[in-house]
Amino acid sequence: MESRNLRKERIGVVTSNKMEKSIIVSEVKRTKHPMYGKYVLKTKKYTAHDEMNDCKIGDTVKIMETRPLSKSKNWRLVEIIERAK
Repeated sequence: MESRNLRKERIGVVTSNKMEKSIIVSEVKRTKHPMYGKYVLKTKKYTAHDEMNDCKIGDTVKIMETRPLSKSKNWRLVEIIERAK
């Protein structure tokens, strides 16, 4: 039996849920500037599949890489870690 590679997982905040069964998740990373040494915030946006449409804006979620579901969607919602207040 062939073993499957590990799938990437990301934790981020939902920034948009306006689409049907889709959410936009923003992941913020703090990286050190190579020359100046200052920490810079880098934001990466992912389009993820939300089958039940239960995410709200501001929720902290975990997403996992999956097969392409559309042109821009190849991540899916795994769990909602924290609900927005």
